[in-house]
Amino acid sequence: MKTIEKAPDWKKDKYLSKGLKLFIDNDYKTIIEKINDKYLYWDKVKYQKTPKSTEANILWAAVKFSRNINAKRIKFGNYNFSYNLTDFIQKGLHEFDLNIGGQLGTKSVLPDEDKKRYLISSIMEEAIASSQIEGAVTTRKKAKEMLRKSKRPRNKSEQMIVNNYLTIKHIVEIQNEKLTKERLLELHKLITNHTLEDSQDEGKYRDNNEVDVVDVIDGEIVHAPPDFKELPKLMESLFRFFNNKQESHFIHPIIKGCIIHFMIGFLHPFVDGNGRTARALFYWYLLKNGYWLTEYLSISRLIVKSKNQYAMAFLYSEVDENDLSYFINYKLKTMNLAFESLREYIQRKINEKKQFIQFQKIKGINERQASILKWFYEEPEMLLTVKEIENRLSVSNQTGRNDLMDLVGKQYLELIEINKKTKAFCKNQKFDEVLKKELPTTMYKNNSRDTM
Repeated sequence: MKTIEKAPDWKKDKYLSKGLKLFIDNDYKTIIEKINDKYLYWDKVKYQKTPKSTEANILWAAVKFSRNINAKRIKFGNYNFSYNLTDFIQKGLHEFDLNIGGQLGTKSVLPDEDKKRYLISSIMEEAIASSQIEGAVTTRKKAKEMLRKSKRPRNKSEQMIVNNYLTIKHIVEIQNEKLTKERLLELHKLITNHTLEDSQDEGKYRDNNEVDVVDVIDGEIVHAPPDFKELPKLMESLFRFFNNKQESHFIHPIIKGCIIHFMIGFLHPFVDGNGRTARALFYWYLLKNGYWLTEYLSISRLIVKSKNQYAMAFLYSEVDENDLSYFINYKLKTMNLAFESLREYIQRKINEKKQFIQFQKIKGINERQASILKWFYEEPEMLLTVKEIENRLSVSNQTGRNDLMDLVGKQYLELIEINKKTKAFCKNQKFDEVLKKELPTTMYKNNSRDTM
């Protein structure tokens, strides 16, 4: 990772006095606002064009002055932090208040009968992506197949994904509870189960300072966390911040969630698993505070695509006087992308549901069996086990078995032996012949064209 250039001391008289003049100059007002909306650091600000070819150090002083006079300040132990509510951030918060709390639900874009199915899929996506951020190596397809079929993880990467999946499901169950040391350690133990070099580190604060955050590419130390002896008091301060809604000044819940995420990375309370724990707490905090749609957002999937920006958001915040606005800005951008991705996903599923209605019209077929037929229609080579039906449709083993065996009797499916212990269901040779009699001709024409 490229070393972040140290910014000039903006408080020096030779910069600040001239910077103040820029701050009140109408020609520079728009420039400073744009810089702050994007929340650019010195390494970008110094290249900004100005109407009077102003020296970069002076422009930086004007930007920093504008940020400092408007900054909100918070403290954890002896560590001071600040953040700014820029126009971009306030606009994002307003839109999330409208959307993540209610709009999709009130407009029935996310139908109640489909919520469970969408939730399972999104939890899988989040579990996979959060693990990939930390180095898990696998494909989404293989990982989803493992989770759906409840396969035992074969390596550390798969174990990380299973752990994250179980952790997120656990958080959904305890979302209204308070965060305590015991709950946090329980969470960390669940997240890191069988993935650490020393299993004794699971569910335990670090007891040394040998935890410098190092860039995996060049080995450079990018962050030295506080002394481990400070952790108990600092973490208690974080718990109060998580649980308390009566701060000296109002802090928007999404802002608080971002700060909680950042602080776990900053404090680095564990030997390993801090990133996964931080993202889990962010997820928990938003659910706890009424942002129910967070359950359906896979924010980590977007972070995977911008890992360098994610790391830089941490570093910029720390190197620039613990200004959390860099990190908050990044998080809001990824949340927005995750929300847009969810909307596209839901629209796609709504379109698919219109097609699904044709399967529901088949005589003698229940809704679960209609889903199964649609899966085979879309993926002819697939194999399904009873266990996978349990997980996909959230039904009992017996219900899943009955549905599948009934489809065997109707000549849609065939039961085959994978090995001595495992049996699976595949398409019967007569699947297409039987199904064509039940579905509109246009559906089969479209399907054959799509699979060419």
